[in-house]
Amino acid sequence: VIDKLQANFSREANRQYQAMYSSVFGGITLDPALMVIPLDDHMVHRGHGVFDTAMLFNGYLYDLDAHLDRFLASASKAKISSPFTSRTLRNILIQLAAASKCRTGSLRYWLSAGPGDFSLSPKRCSQPTFYAIVISQTFSQHNEGVSIITSTVPIKSPLFATMKSVNYLPNVHSKMEAEERGAFASIWVDEKGCIAEGPNANVAFISKEKELTLPSPERILFGCTVKRLIVLANKLVERGLLRSVVVRDVTVEEAKDSAEMMFVSSLLPILPIIEWDNQPIGDGN
Repeated sequence: VIDKLQANFSREANRQYQAMYSSVFGGITLDPALMVIPLDDHMVHRGHGVFDTAMLFNGYLYDLDAHLDRFLASASKAKISSPFTSRTLRNILIQLAAASKCRTGSLRYWLSAGPGDFSLSPKRCSQPTFYAIVISQTFSQHNEGVSIITSTVPIKSPLFATMKSVNYLPNVHSKMEAEERGAFASIWVDEKGCIAEGPNANVAFISKEKELTLPSPERILFGCTVKRLIVLANKLVERGLLRSVVVRDVTVEEAKDSAEMMFVSSLLPILPIIEWDNQPIGDGN
């Protein structure tokens, strides 16, 4: 069995998986064939799990503490108790990154209700499980803009939108819908006609009056990168390059009339949006 797994995972595509930690066996493996989780883990068959990620750049983990805080906040909302303290989780992730010898890539990690059975309730799960993986990949700033559409996939409720759970089927459908229509991604609009977020990124706008505006965080996953963007953007306000930075409700009409629009996420980190529902944003460049 091990030989077959190793043969299947010897392909070039799997060499990006540099190292994995699993609390099931309490250690790190560098063999992609052994980077597996139990089928009866409730994260697999019930979606009872949360996750987060951090960028590994030039040998440094970027903004890990902010991502880890959000990770544990998501776990609390999902009613999953971490088997480790925040400090221990942090140490595991740093040791995993070091063991991988990967200098540029992403660190992804999950907390699950754990394995035990195939029922709905987690009460028979042995204990919550923690998994993490280092993926080698390159990053570059996107200079060319993309087109987007308004999603017809129902928007998540605030409870689930603000929790980074593994239940990403609405996000997947939203992304697929955009690709089927020749766009890069789609964007959710709430019942009040205000902007929410993209399938895996926040949205930001720069008005014609040089105001940087970000949608209110009450029913979206307000990202760590957006929070960092606000800090950096306020320095541009001090230099007179922006008029102000504001977090508030943004209507579709106002958003489409902006001078600039962009996706914001940790792995992008900024992606210009130049067209929305076949309408150019700003000058369309």
